[in-house]
Amino acid sequence: CLGAAVALSSFSWAQKTTKGKKVTLRSTTLSFQPLLRRVVLRFTIINIPYTNKMPAPKIAGTIRSKNPLKGAVEVLPERLYYAALKTPPPSHNILASTPRRDAEAPKPEKKDKKQIHFFNIDNELVYWNFFLDFGPLNLGQLVRFSQKLNDKLKKFPVVCFYSSTQPAKRANAVYLICAWQVLYLQRSPEEAYRGFDEFLQSSVASGSLPPVSESQGAVTIEELPPFHDASPIACTYDLTVVDCLKGIIKARQCGFFDLDTFDVDEYEYFEQVENGDLNWIARGTEKILAFAGPSYEKNISPEGYCTLAPADYIPYFKKNQIDLVVRLNKKNYHEQDFEKAGIRHVEHFYVDGSCPSMKILHQVLDSFETVPRGKGFAVHCKAGLGRTGTCIGAYLMKHYRFTAAEVIGWMRVCRPGCVIGPQQHFLKQIESRMWQEGSSSKIPRAIKDVPPMPSKNTLPDDAVTGRSGQGASLLAARGSRRSKAEMKASIPTPPITPDSEKRPDVVPVTPDSRGGTPKNSKNSSGWF
Repeated sequence: CLGAAVALSSFSWAQKTTKGKKVTLRSTTLSFQPLLRRVVLRFTIINIPYTNKMPAPKIAGTIRSKNPLKGAVEVLPERLYYAALKTPPPSHNILASTPRRDAEAPKPEKKDKKQIHFFNIDNELVYWNFFLDFGPLNLGQLVRFSQKLNDKLKKFPVVCFYSSTQPAKRANAVYLICAWQVLYLQRSPEEAYRGFDEFLQSSVASGSLPPVSESQGAVTIEELPPFHDASPIACTYDLTVVDCLKGIIKARQCGFFDLDTFDVDEYEYFEQVENGDLNWIARGTEKILAFAGPSYEKNISPEGYCTLAPADYIPYFKKNQIDLVVRLNKKNYHEQDFEKAGIRHVEHFYVDGSCPSMKILHQVLDSFETVPRGKGFAVHCKAGLGRTGTCIGAYLMKHYRFTAAEVIGWMRVCRPGCVIGPQQHFLKQIESRMWQEGSSSKIPRAIKDVPPMPSKNTLPDDAVTGRSGQGASLLAARGSRRSKAEMKASIPTPPITPDSEKRPDVVPVTPDSRGGTPKNSKNSSGWF
């Protein structure tokens, strides 16, 4: 480079024109003899605009900026942002101005700068996977995040929720911030996801490239990965963030859960394996409970998984008006224990990891439909995930016109791991059929008789299996997950009654418009 500079300054080899005009530099071979060696430079430059100062190269996604919010997704105008950061911000609170919407607007004065608060939940709300699954985060975690975000918005003028650029963390973060919009701002899934589907476009305030302040570095963002099922093999069904959002909003419209009465402590208590490993799929207009299969007596497996006996479930089932228990796996407990307590019991066995025949599926649905209004039913297989989720999903498609993607998304938010492998495609295949049957039958519930299913003829799960040992492997994985969780934190104290005190800090808000300022519907002071 030094030799080239000396050569260019020593020889007149190109015809220059006046400033701002184009020049043509001829192809020329120059020889320059330094002290140590000979450097031969060959230049072939044609029609290059001449300026006194050449601009710095601009590469998409790598432009540095002192604006810590440049490239962040603007969720609420000048109030709430999301960003994927390569490294954490230098401080949780940064004094800066928000991105200008008008490029020609005057730069803000120093006194106009606001305190921007950054927060992150990557290591606080963790998805405990079975195998290759990584999300979505469950309903309790969604409510915890919402409470945290609501508190931040009350305390700080500008909030930036950020995650790492790791695909799984980013997918869960986008799911959380979009689900918050659906639940608290009443936005549609498409409105909530706007901006997050533009990851490969240029860095703008409404786009979704990460902030690239001097301390954070710059990265290239890829599209969000679809959520994986709870299996150790490649997933052939794509469940997206939008699918989960549609499932959440559909469930809320159907009255399956209520944010004002949802007890996050109770949810987190009963999802623990030693407390029942159960989750409500619907708790309102419908009462549908999914849980892991009981055993003859309470015990802990070598892998650390705890199974309970029917007697451990009966008090909670009675208190919550569970009228029917449906068993989908082999017999591993005495069904008379439930029946003596006044809870009906039926069995509709089909093999582990497989999809039910339409005959068996209709028998299961017929059993569900015998439950009187105001009461509920509980369903289990071995792990309470694959076969259980498949049958509950078919019921929701039939009676509430969920799509397959919506029902899978909703059930995985309620009970992570529901519906595995080919069962996902099965629900998609029967989607239109379930809709037709739901529209044509219109048979009032509680008028059908359940066909007898003698348990003495039950086939064992290991006689024929769809994916050999799927239920056992899921239970082992959950037991391992429990051990990890115990190392991190102790089990919370149970508020086991529905009448337990609710958390008052979850306050819904309603937006005036997509671009407007949301107002607190229960607090006139507002967050924003």
